[in-house]
Amino acid sequence: MSIATKIRAIAPAASAGLALAIMMSVTAVPKAMAGEIISKGTFYGQSKHVTTGQVTIEKEGDKVFVVLGSDFSLDGAPAPTLGFGNGEKFDTKTEFTKLKKLNGRQVYELPKSIALSAYDTFTVWCSKFGVPLGSAKLS
Repeated sequence: MSIATKIRAIAPAASAGLALAIMMSVTAVPKAMAGEIISKGTFYGQSKHVTTGQVTIEKEGDKVFVVLGSDFSLDGAPAPTLGFGNGEKFDTKTEFTKLKKLNGRQVYELPKSIALSAYDTFTVWCSKFGVPLGSAKLS
């Protein structure tokens, strides 16, 4: 039975628009990762920003994913992006995507061009001002 059919079965009085909204919110949730954890870390804030929560780097098949934990939180910034570095030094060549939202679980596929073995830190970076917003030492 499709998700749309299930929604119609449990909410027959719902309008088509409401049913569609429910269906979209249900299908938009990333699948649980079942891959091997390559590394993980805990965020700490930088540049007077508050960044908290966990990050894991996971491999599933030939793909690698960055998974921000359900406890992830960033207090805000004009242009947050994601990438890697070493210690306090961010490598702008690794900047690979915009942050989708300021808190909660998020999954990002890592481009194959980024050599994970070359980096020990995952960073939320402000591309507008060129400063780190929060980093997690990976182990």
